[in-house]
Amino acid sequence: MRTVVRVPEGLSARLPAEQRGPGLDRDAVRLLVSRGTQVTHHAFPELGLLLRAGDLLVVNTSPTLAAAVDGRSGHARVVVHFSTRGDDGRWAVELREPDGRGTTRARTGTHAGTEVLLPGRGRLVLEEPLSPRGERLWWARADGDVPGTLRAHGRPIRYSYTERDQPLSAYQTVFALPSPDGAGSAEMPSAARPFTPGLVAELVSRGVQFAPITLHTGVASAEAHEPPYPERFSVPAASARLINTVKAGDRRVIAVGTTAVRAVESAAGPDGVVRAAEGWTDLVVTPERGVRVVDGLLTGLHEPEASHLLMLRAVAGRAAVDRAYEEALRGLYLWHEFGDVHLILPAENPHAERCDGNSW
Repeated sequence: MRTVVRVPEGLSARLPAEQRGPGLDRDAVRLLVSRGTQVTHHAFPELGLLLRAGDLLVVNTSPTLAAAVDGRSGHARVVVHFSTRGDDGRWAVELREPDGRGTTRARTGTHAGTEVLLPGRGRLVLEEPLSPRGERLWWARADGDVPGTLRAHGRPIRYSYTERDQPLSAYQTVFALPSPDGAGSAEMPSAARPFTPGLVAELVSRGVQFAPITLHTGVASAEAHEPPYPERFSVPAASARLINTVKAGDRRVIAVGTTAVRAVESAAGPDGVVRAAEGWTDLVVTPERGVRVVDGLLTGLHEPEASHLLMLRAVAGRAAVDRAYEEALRGLYLWHEFGDVHLILPAENPHAERCDGNSW
């Protein structure tokens, strides 16, 4: 039976770390470290002391889009969350009700043919649900330049646990690269947010390596915690070769974020060899499926209903994740995209107990 533990409201990170006090940078967050069921507490700038020369960090280069745009449907104000651009030019979108505290209420009553007028004389028409699982996300066709509309009129998607709107720069990671076709992530690949150029330089000087991949994240389900929808990804040949070399040398491949896990595991064959790949992935990493490539994971703290926890258990086992989250609650760690970070490393004892399941 699944045990649901709700995160206390006071543990939601309401502001980026650099706005919480004078002289702070975005690396001013706490770092919870799991090695099996052993948990230790650190500051994020200590990451270099926790990694080894030869370790490989797999990082997502997807830029965050200003994916929330105000519009009108009939006489009603709506907020459009642009999630993912399809190969046929349509966009997967979600309609939300504006409430002044972030757009947290999904709009009901949407149907095929619903029209939304966008700023700059653009128009959006809903055509079909993205999935038979529900009507939260729709494939829609726009008659204007969506990337241009996002640049001119969009803002980052935010939810009500944050204090206020932030500039897009607050949602970009140090690894983000502009996409030639204007594609990007609807929501920030947030595990990499605490990295600064100075910390990256220090890690490189310590012999830590980096392998870039790209996975464009879609809009998360704030209410239903649905499994992730298909997302566009790319694992370049150079990164695939580097990952395979590190694995062959019995060194550690550590994914920075669940997006990096999904991309790399999507490019891995049953033999565990990673090959250059790009396209769409519908892979959902679960304890039953397991991981073939990733040895460790740097990630944020996830809601107890979130499907991401299945991925964490696939990497570390249920007992390790349960123990870490007990410590996070006891230690008053902060949740969500501006919050603290969790580093999962292989257990020091190779025979450490692993237990998979669905309770928190």
